[in-house]
Amino acid sequence: MTWTSSQKYLAEFLGTFGLLASVGGAAVFSGLISAGLLDSSRTILIAAALGFGVLGMAYAFGDISGGHFNPAITIGFWASGRFPAREVVPYIVAQVLGGITAMGIIAGIAYGGPTGFFSSVQAGALASQGYTGNGSGYLYSATAVFLLEVLFTFFLVAVALFVTRAENTSKNIAAIAITMTLFMTNLVAIPVDGASINPARSFAPAILSAFWPSGQWAIKEDWIFWVAPIVGGLIAAFVERALRPRGHPT
Repeated sequence: MTWTSSQKYLAEFLGTFGLLASVGGAAVFSGLISAGLLDSSRTILIAAALGFGVLGMAYAFGDISGGHFNPAITIGFWASGRFPAREVVPYIVAQVLGGITAMGIIAGIAYGGPTGFFSSVQAGALASQGYTGNGSGYLYSATAVFLLEVLFTFFLVAVALFVTRAENTSKNIAAIAITMTLFMTNLVAIPVDGASINPARSFAPAILSAFWPSGQWAIKEDWIFWVAPIVGGLIAAFVERALRPRGHPT
C-alpha cells in the first residue's frame, strides 16, 4: 500500500494536532484545578495525557506517515539514513502547523473559562516550557534544561529507531514502547522545565503567547527546545548506526 506525500503530511499534521491537544489541554486546564501549582498528581496527569494521546495518534496515523509527530524524531530518522532528506522540511512544517492549530483551539477554550483564568494562562504562556530568567517562573538554569532535553530526547529517539528496525521482534508493539518512553521522560522532565522533548510541543504555545506581553518570555526561551532535542536526536541516530548488525538494510 502506497501513500502520497500529501497524505503523509496530513497524517503528521493530524497526529501532532492530537498530541498537542492532549498534552497542551491537560497542562493548561489542570492548572485551574490545582491553582497553578505543579504537584505530583498534576505531573502524572499531564504525562499520562501525552502518553495516551500519542498512542492513539500512532495507531491511527502511524501506517501512513510513520507517526513521527516530532521534528527531533524526523531529523533522527533522517540522520540514521532511514528517512529521505526531501521529506524532512515538509514533515516539520506539518508538525508545527498541527501543534499551533491545536494550541490555538486550547487557548480559545481557556478564554471561555472562569474570571481570571485566561490571564493566568497568558502569564504561563499556555503552559510553555522554559528555564530560569525572562519571567518564566521556572527554577532550573538554561544549562540544566539543555542537558535534560538532550538526554531525554536521546532516549525517546533511540527507542523509536531501535524498535522500528525490520529485524526487531517487538516492532508490532513499537507504538507502546515509544509511548511508555515518552511517559517516562515527561514524568522526570515536567518538574524541571515543563518537558518539551519535542520542538513542536514547545514552539506551538510559545509562538501564540508572543501575542501578549505577559507570555512573551516563552518565545525568548524557545531556542533551547529546538537545539537540545535535535542534538539528542542526532546522538540517538549515531548510536543506532553504531549498533547495526552486519548487512542491516538502511
